[in-house]
Amino acid sequence: MTTQDLAGGWMLRSADGTLTTPMTLPGDIVTALQDAALIPDPYAGQNEYDLRWICAADWTLTRDFDLADPAVDLVISELDTVATVRVNDVVVLEAANAFCTYRAGLGEAARAGRNTIAITFHSPVAAGKALSDAHPFPVPWSKNCPIPYGNFLRKPACDFGWDWNIALATSGVYGTLRLEPSQAARIDRLAIAQDHGDGVTVTVGVHTKHHEGPVTVSLAGQMVTADSRNGFCQVTIAVPEPVLWWPAGLGAQHLYDLTVTAGAATATRHLGLRRMELVAEPDAAGLGFKVRVNGHDTFCKGANWIPADALPGRITDAKTRALLQSAVDANMNMVRVWGGGRYEPDSFYDTCDELGLLVWQDFMFACNLYPSNPAYLANVRAEVHDNVARMHHHACIALWCGDNELVGALTWYDVSRNDRDRYLVNYDRLNRCIADALRETDPHANWWPSSPSTGPLSFGDAWHDDSSGDMHFWSVWHEGRDFDHYRDVAPRFCSEFGFQSYPSMDVIRQFADPKDFNIAAPVMEAHQKNDGGNARIAETMFRTFRFPVDFENFVYVSQVQQALAIKTAVTQWRGLKPHCMGTLIWQLNDTWPVCSWASLDYGGGWKVLHHLSRDFYAPVTVVVMPDGDGLVLRAVNDRRDAVTVSVTACACAMDGSTRDLGQGGAEVTDSATDVLRVPKVALERQEMLSFGWTASDGSTGGDVFAPKPYKAYDLLPAHLTCDTIREGEVHVLSVTAQAMAFYVTAEASVPGRFDRNAIHLAPGQSATLRFTPADPAASPTFTLRDLHSATYTT
Repeated sequence: MTTQDLAGGWMLRSADGTLTTPMTLPGDIVTALQDAALIPDPYAGQNEYDLRWICAADWTLTRDFDLADPAVDLVISELDTVATVRVNDVVVLEAANAFCTYRAGLGEAARAGRNTIAITFHSPVAAGKALSDAHPFPVPWSKNCPIPYGNFLRKPACDFGWDWNIALATSGVYGTLRLEPSQAARIDRLAIAQDHGDGVTVTVGVHTKHHEGPVTVSLAGQMVTADSRNGFCQVTIAVPEPVLWWPAGLGAQHLYDLTVTAGAATATRHLGLRRMELVAEPDAAGLGFKVRVNGHDTFCKGANWIPADALPGRITDAKTRALLQSAVDANMNMVRVWGGGRYEPDSFYDTCDELGLLVWQDFMFACNLYPSNPAYLANVRAEVHDNVARMHHHACIALWCGDNELVGALTWYDVSRNDRDRYLVNYDRLNRCIADALRETDPHANWWPSSPSTGPLSFGDAWHDDSSGDMHFWSVWHEGRDFDHYRDVAPRFCSEFGFQSYPSMDVIRQFADPKDFNIAAPVMEAHQKNDGGNARIAETMFRTFRFPVDFENFVYVSQVQQALAIKTAVTQWRGLKPHCMGTLIWQLNDTWPVCSWASLDYGGGWKVLHHLSRDFYAPVTVVVMPDGDGLVLRAVNDRRDAVTVSVTACACAMDGSTRDLGQGGAEVTDSATDVLRVPKVALERQEMLSFGWTASDGSTGGDVFAPKPYKAYDLLPAHLTCDTIREGEVHVLSVTAQAMAFYVTAEASVPGRFDRNAIHLAPGQSATLRFTPADPAASPTFTLRDLHSATYTT
């Protein structure tokens, strides 16, 4: 027998027998019910609240399959979550971890000829409650989750709801689903390690099953054979003239093919040769935190990654790749796979290897308290072994982190505040279990205990301590502080910070009717999951801008506001290099159409923030840092070689007139370097700082810096004009302004992507924007917005 794939058509039935429909695996139950027109679109209107009954019920999937030889194993991954698998009414597997891969011998349950397999998904709510009720002391679940008890299950935490996610807690199978001959030779695992001490060597440990004898390993034109004994052998290969793998922006992403053969079994991996170090060393300020790649201290520029969709059945490799490509296109070099989602499939890490995106990989624990009883820890240990073994060889993996915000969660609940010793010990047992299982599987892995964290065995407030380790800085959003508060901290590495905006109008129209175009409308509130989020957006807008003239311009200004907030943080902290060595925006993507902190809309469209990210994350740039009575223009260089930067600064009035304020320049290496200082008094009341720069590597840039809130300036009507032509599939817009125009943004009536947007134009200046629609046959219309037209009634 060869391998038999069980993906494809199954039959789904509710426990009470009232609902039956075909379902395709891989897939999830909610998506299947919608595809069968048995439920409405969960993402539209307020439908979510009427569909939570689905996760409160049990569901069974069935199908038939034929066997010539019944001696087979069932291999299944991403089985979500508490499930019983039966073959011919005999239980062959009881599963309780969506993050593990299971192998179950069918034994006497299978027979030659026709067989029936059934997967019963037990309600995650009921299963979690049963475990919670049986626990000897209370373990609260996250306040972000309207569906309870998720912390007792090894299932994505955000499935139960989050402050940006829909709460449906669906079930299904999203990975492998196949039958394999039980006695066939197979390669269970490859343990791969690199040594960069004297040249580059790669050591491959091969774990085999049902194979004793020769194993062949091929890499970089070298072929080595060793004998497998007791299911294991190990070989070391010296790579001649090794070509190193580099993160995006620092060099090429060269990948070698590794092939391992054991009898009839073959396994392949794509290897990038690199030396990856997490450097956390004491210094005068506290404890540093940086990633060093091939000996180069790398400033990590990127964002936090959450699941590509709230419903796994809607995720495709192509959609995921497009999101990651957008990260690289915005000059990002790292994504943090956040701990409340899932370990991503192999295709995700393959793509990151190819694109040069470093991955900060959380283990899947976030914002909850969790149990630490022996059964739970055994489940966790299996999960860590599975995923580290699967993923550890990827060049993109920069570090493994124990969890997201579990130390902080100790202060969020009455029971843990009142009995901190018990809950701290409980947490430490879990954290040590994860660390030990990681080291057992990959002794060479880079480990960081938690995020945020001021360091190992430190359980302090890493939200407000900027001296050590990695920081989550949320005071601007959650505490309603001004954007300049970002300048009051000097993080060593800020792995979370964010500000919300509304999704773009083309996304809003997917879930709301025009009658709902009001921030207080129930439909809009249903698509805002952060308590007080809409009010916080509006209140900040009152402080920063003149208020928008209508709903669509409110949406636009919310995106400008978000971009300005994050730009303030990133430019300030990049200007602290090498004291600060990383900024990861919360968040890159959305799981459904929602008001959130994402820079990419649901579906992958670029918000204003993502367009600005490409500029403020450029490898070479000049940033403005207010300092006492001056404005310091500081050059930043993230390249491996030094560059010389020259800058020219002007005072710019609202009518577009300018006054020269000076020139400066410097050679810039690994540290941000001052190139010019402009006294604040050099700017008149209605003037902004405008500057342009050139660098010896050929890069150029410029910006306009407003030292006061935009509402303090008397903007003039821009009188934007636009000429549009079509070049193949691309629509080319030539936009001209008659007065100073800030954050000029083109919006299309159909999904697609602009090559640039949210630009500043001087009087008489033209700019070209290129739009590629998602559907090449589409005929979009375009709307132009700028800060004046959005906030002035005349």
